Amino acid sequence: MSNSLLFGKFAAVLPAGGLGKRMGGNIPKQLMLLGGKPVYQYSLDTFLKMDEIAEVVMAVPADWKDYFEKEIRTWISANGRDTNKLKIVLGGAERWQSVENGVNALTSNAEYVLVHDVARPLVSENIIRDVCETLVHKGSCLVAKPAIDTIKIASDGRVESTIDRRKVWLAQTPQAARIDLLKSLYARIEKEPLNFTPTDEASILEFFGEPVYIVKGESANDKLTTPEDFEIFAGRVSNSGKIRECIY
Repeated sequence: MSNSLLFGKFAAVLPAGGLGKRMGGNIPKQLMLLGGKPVYQYSLDTFLKMDEIAEVVMAVPADWKDYFEKEIRTWISANGRDTNKLKIVLGGAERWQSVENGVNALTSNAEYVLVHDVARPLVSENIIRDVCETLVHKGSCLVAKPAIDTIKIASDGRVESTIDRRKVWLAQTPQAARIDLLKSLYARIEKEPLNFTPTDEASILEFFGEPVYIVKGESANDKLTTPEDFEIFAGRVSNSGKIRECIY
């Protein structure tokens, strides 16, 4: 499908509501500097500059909303991005609720939504376009990497079994679906609350029996979680905040 036929059909929701406790520090990890600029700005900029993406909603911690709005206004003004394309909303108590807030805040005519964690700063435009293509041709999908290590199931420090790693995929984002589908599932959850806490959109879709397809991911799209991760990612970007030309 021609890229021109995909323009404007997609929206993005970027959950940035977590406080990143495993990272340490006194500010949310999405505000920590990576290569001279805040972590969240990498993926935000990638989505904002893509013609396929009609609208971007970022869900942020309540106590930091004013800070985000002020900083982002300054950043957008300096970089010439479209201010009308971005909206900032409050995050929820759980990640999936932050995403729900973001989905419900969408106002464009987009048909599909891609949900991407800002803690995965180096997502590529190629992966985003692969997700868009999969959405249109197959349906709901997520980015994931095939497992390369042997996977063990253990209890109390003792191995119980070994999983066939050929069937194991490590989930990443974006995770994506039709906007009307997600809204209908959120309405069902409102009537009958889940008996578990979803850790991603795919787990909600799976719970309700919706098929979810895989778009192959890459190590560059891994998540920033610990200080050790931060050191690894710092080596992938220059001091100006540009992604280095590397093979991961």
